[in-house]
Amino acid sequence: MSIGGVVLAAGAGIRYGMPKVLADEGRWLSSAVGALHGGGCDDVVVVLGAALVDVPPPARAVVASDWADGMSASVRAGITALQPGPAQYAVLHTVDTPDIDAAVVSRVLDAARASASGLARARFGDRPGHPVVIARKYWSRLLDTLHGDEGARSFLAARTDVVSVDCADLATGRDIDER
Repeated sequence: MSIGGVVLAAGAGIRYGMPKVLADEGRWLSSAVGALHGGGCDDVVVVLGAALVDVPPPARAVVASDWADGMSASVRAGITALQPGPAQYAVLHTVDTPDIDAAVVSRVLDAARASASGLARARFGDRPGHPVVIARKYWSRLLDTLHGDEGARSFLAARTDVVSVDCADLATGRDIDER
């Protein structure tokens, strides 16, 4: 079964002071791509916007021309890039959570594949986080809910069948907003 991974990396990183795709000389980006690929994603898409960079293999770049509209533009561009392919799940991951590794991705992906819904989200203690796994059968519904600087949050909040996967033993899952 094919799995698609999406690195959400299009934002300007205003609070951070620069686009986070450039952070730590590109190591955050490399880490995110490695986490998705190593965690089971066959096709990894990096959504770019505010900064355009070469993405590390085996990822491919997709540009969200409307990136300034917020996270919704990034999620939309990533899911749209996966739609023509064979992926049955999309694993959404953010570039600004550099301690997420392949073990976290694999755990959340395994939970989604084992569930009836095909939906799973990492949790770090009492806080939800990334990655988020969404089965293909929900992609069009997800796209219909996207707006502004919100990714899949409203789609996930409206559901009672999202498997919450505790990953606090593997990572903090903390997104980095300031340098």
